[in-house]
Amino acid sequence: MSFRTLMLLSCTLFSVPALASDWTIDSAHSEADFKVRHMGISYVNGTLGTITGSIHLDEGDIAKSSVAVSIDVSQIETREPKRNAHLKSPDFFDVAKYPAVTFKSTRVQQEGVGKLKVTGNLTMHGVAREVVLAVEGPTAPVKDPWGNPRIAANATTQVNRKDYGLVWNKPLEAGAGMLVGDDVAIAISVEALPKK
Repeated sequence: MSFRTLMLLSCTLFSVPALASDWTIDSAHSEADFKVRHMGISYVNGTLGTITGSIHLDEGDIAKSSVAVSIDVSQIETREPKRNAHLKSPDFFDVAKYPAVTFKSTRVQQEGVGKLKVTGNLTMHGVAREVVLAVEGPTAPVKDPWGNPRIAANATTQVNRKDYGLVWNKPLEAGAGMLVGDDVAIAISVEALPKK
């Protein structure tokens, strides 16, 4: 066996697989949901809109991972047309001026097995503020029925809508509180495919 052949064989046997990979969010299998108090006694639930974005995953050094997401809030859906229209109006998201909510990570930390803490800037209604996402995942790649590898992750956070200038409200009778709560719980579930 020649020296060159021996070197090629050694490189093949002992090469380290790439630990960094890039993924594109699959909008058809991803969703961003929200929940906010209504009259202090129940919740209004809805979906913010179509999610697009990318994930850079570095399993060798998770701190080098990153995520960038955009959500089309002009598609906000709460199963009530009048409420949808009100949420799209200048009283709330003002989608004519600010059609997207975006998130761009600034720091990724391991929080345990299968859990990450992802800090980043959430921009909504033209205002950017730092938020922290509690993330389950990402999962190991799984092949779909067409042979495409997929990963998935679920993230949650809570924001105060007033921090983003969404201040519209109505007082209830006899000082019983306000019509719409300030704190908004957000839950994001994404699937992603290898970036092409």
